[in-house]
Amino acid sequence: MASLIGIFGGTFDPPHLGHLALATAARDGMELGRVLWMPTLAPPHKQGQEITPIEHRLAMVALAVKDEPSFEISRLEIDRPAPHYAVDTVRILAKQYPGAGLVYLMGADSLRDLPTWHRAADLVSAVDFLGVMGRPGAPSDLSALETLIPGLRSRVRYVEAPLLDIAASQVRARAAAGHPFEALLPAAVYEYILTHHLYQ
Repeated sequence: MASLIGIFGGTFDPPHLGHLALATAARDGMELGRVLWMPTLAPPHKQGQEITPIEHRLAMVALAVKDEPSFEISRLEIDRPAPHYAVDTVRILAKQYPGAGLVYLMGADSLRDLPTWHRAADLVSAVDFLGVMGRPGAPSDLSALETLIPGLRSRVRYVEAPLLDIAASQVRARAAAGHPFEALLPAAVYEYILTHHLYQ
């Protein structure tokens, strides 16, 4: 079987231990040859929210993944003009990695909302699998989704992932309030945040 590449997009503001746990669970559970961490420049669903400059977020992701050879950073959603739709990202990656299988990683909440995505059916047909990672409180009814996106059920693979209750917003809030947040992050990311006075 062709090598499988996982696509792991996010704001990563900052990348925390929950992100690492999910990426590791997806890699191991789906036997991915590599996981592409794909920081997003300005996610449409976070317009109006202050987002840390991409240079800092890229640097933090690089620190978070530096000890995992199978984790790589992709600048695809940074270097090309907006809007950034998942279906376009996947098609570009298919050309960049000919012969590789593509697995789009998402939370169960994103799967539930998939019918609202841009050209969702085209996205589903463009990937080998959707790797769906459980999120607390986000059940999805595959039968109902299948009626909206025919063929979806055969592409979904659930990933047994540890449900670490960590959110980037929680890290930012604790940092801003002067509360301890070191335990939520890779050590190098924590040091970077202190050095650059982020989220203060």
